[in-house]
This record gives sequence, C-alpha cells and structure tokens, in this order.
Amino acid sequence: MEQAISTTQPWSFTKKLLFRFSFLFFVLYIFLNPNGFFPYVDNAYELYIPPFQKLIPWIGKHILHLSYDITTFTNGSGDTTYDYVILLFLTVMALLGCVIWTIADGKRKSFNTLSYWLTTIIRYYAAFTMFGYGFVKVIKLQFPFPGLNTLMEPYGQSSPMGLAWNFIGYSKGYNYFTGIGEITAGMLLLFRRTTRLGAIMTLVIAGNIMAINYCFDVPVKLVSTALVVMSIYLLMQEKTRLINFFFRNKVAQPENVSIKRFRNKRLNLSMDILKYLVIAFVLFKNIYDAVDGMKLYGEAAPKPPLYGIYNVKTFVRNHDTIAPLLTDTTRWRNLIVNYPGFVTVKMTSDKQLGFAFRPDTIAKKIVMFSYADTTKKSNLAYSFIGSDSLILKGKFAEDSVFITMKKFDVNKFLLVNRGFHFINEYPLNR
Repeated sequence: MEQAISTTQPWSFTKKLLFRFSFLFFVLYIFLNPNGFFPYVDNAYELYIPPFQKLIPWIGKHILHLSYDITTFTNGSGDTTYDYVILLFLTVMALLGCVIWTIADGKRKSFNTLSYWLTTIIRYYAAFTMFGYGFVKVIKLQFPFPGLNTLMEPYGQSSPMGLAWNFIGYSKGYNYFTGIGEITAGMLLLFRRTTRLGAIMTLVIAGNIMAINYCFDVPVKLVSTALVVMSIYLLMQEKTRLINFFFRNKVAQPENVSIKRFRNKRLNLSMDILKYLVIAFVLFKNIYDAVDGMKLYGEAAPKPPLYGIYNVKTFVRNHDTIAPLLTDTTRWRNLIVNYPGFVTVKMTSDKQLGFAFRPDTIAKKIVMFSYADTTKKSNLAYSFIGSDSLILKGKFAEDSVFITMKKFDVNKFLLVNRGFHFINEYPLNR
C-alpha cells in the first residue's frame, strides 16, 4: 500500500486539535452515513445501525425535548429529523473525543501517518459516492424524461424538487455532461498524484449539487454538503501551494508524492492488485446496477398495458350522460396510464385520484381500487375501436359506467416535439 513519506516537523497545537476533531468527525460520519458508497455496505449498515435508531429518538425526546417523536429514519430523504439529530450527535461525540484524545496524547508531535489514512478514507468515500452519482446520469436513471402524469400536471402544481428533476431529466446531453464530470472527478480522487485536481472538480460539481439541493428543496442537503466539506478538507492539505498558485502568483513547489513501500515486495504487489480490483469491482457494480435499473424501472423498461393519456369523450353513469362541467369532481376528464400497477384519473375539475390498476390483457378486463380501501374493487371491461379509441364499461365504485376515450398523441406536447436547434432566429421561451 502506498504511504506518504512522513515529515519530522512538529505540528502546532491548533493543527493537532483540528486534526483530531476532523478525524473523529469524518470517520463517525462515514460510519453512520455510508450512503451506499461501496457495494453491499448498506447490508452491513442495517446490522449495526438499529441501536442508533433507538438512541437518536431517545435523545430527541429526552435531551432535545422535540415536540414530536422521531419515527422516520433515512429513506429517500436524507434530511429527516433523525439525520439532523445524528449529525448533532456525531459532532458532539467528535468534540468530546477530541478533548479526551488531546488530554491522553497531548505530547505527540504530529499525526502524519494517521493523516495519510484519513485522507485515503475521504478520497475513496468521495470518489465512490461520485461514481454513484455519475453512472445513474450517464445511463440516465436518476433523472428520467418527464412522465405522462407530469406532462399533464399544471405547471404551478409541481414541487420545487419536481421542477429541478424535470429540468435535468428533460436533457440527455446535460445528464451525460454532469455524469461524466462526476465520474472523472471520482477517478482523479483515487490516485494520489491527481487528488488535488479531483478535489477541485469534486468541490465544483458537489457545490453545484448542493446549490440545487438547497435552492430547490431537494432532501439530500446533508450528503451533498458533506461532499463539499470533504473536498475542502482534501484541498486544505496543500493550501499554501494552492494559494500561491491561484492567488499570489508565486511559485508552487511540487507536492511531495514520494511513496514508501513495505519491505516485502509480494505484499506491495498484492496491495496494488487489491486496490485495482476494488476499483474495478465498484465500477462494474455501479454500471451493472444502473443498466439493470434502467431495464426494470427506467426509460428502457417495458411500458405497462394501455400505456398512454386518454381523453374522455363520453361519460355515462347509471345510464345518464354526464356533461363535462368544470365544477364536477366526479366526472372523468383523463385516464393516465404511466406506471405498472398504477393509474391516475383526472376529473373535469382538475382533481386527480390515484388507483391501483390491474389489467388482464387476455380477458380484456381491469380491476381498479383505492390504496386506502383495497376491499372495494371496481371491475371494468375494456375494448379498442381502431388503435386509439378505448371503451370502458362495468362497475366503478357503486355505479355502472360506460366511458369512451380517445388516446392523446404525446408527441403533440411542445416539450416532447421541440427538440434541439443550433439556429434560432427568435427565442422560443414559453
């Protein structure tokens, strides 16, 4: 394993103090927030995290005296109350540990070797996390093109996060650009000679991610902020050289990248091989998972039966034809089939209802029911006239219905058909 040559110059008291805190803080953060940076690490996380999921709610209730109990843990959101309290917890633990460490080991002159290993841990954590971000953009899994429900949603009804997701998801090119940047930054972090360039790229890219998360209320603020802080820490290792180069117009002396090997040559070779095998494994697993996810639930996944947007032409309920009044909250206006097992019914009043959707393409029948009450099922038969006219008839809730619908051509949406133009005589900003 590569080892930086240790300097014999003693560290100042402040530098040693800051290092002790940084070491404890970053190690605790990675331990309590692995964020799936390494394949299967979340499986191990599930084994050791339960005691903390009991401790943190207890702290919230009995020490912080929160007005509510902590019952939700890290999920799609990394900014839960639990996450903020655990950040406070590990910060306090790092401070206490720093004090104890300083008292117990106050005479040590420096922490060159331990600093090397902390830098290595941060490099690999940040690099593998950037891989995770990058490959789901290059393979375009994280940000899909706006779906049918989104295309039918009034613009003002989108959430700030939804707005950011649709903005990024619209463009494959922007996904490729940002994804390649993230992967490149991760690769640079894995090698000592390119660590500073990788840290600069990670700071810029993670800083942009952090800005989006804060400005569009995306609940991954803590993780993106941690990546920014880690990038800054890596750059601070050579702060004098970087300041001389970027700001003082002075000569920046070459960084000391000399390495120290173990005396056993076979051990050195084994560690080098292990390093590259680990990197190859992480790369392979990220690519495999992203490609597999794209086939299962991404844009390459098979479309569900009856996929499309259907405009209701006639709506007959209990043998009465219901007029499409904009105040009617019960008459259907659109049927939107976008996701497997789920359907959205949009009423003429613009109210939207979601239902479980179980089509039988052989019997030409549909079972629909509300997730709130799975015992009340609606049974409908369907048939097509031509390729785009759909007829539904049967029982919906307590009523008999006969509904005729026309399939809407999604390519008529401007967002879908506009495309890219090198030449624009006038801006099309709508």
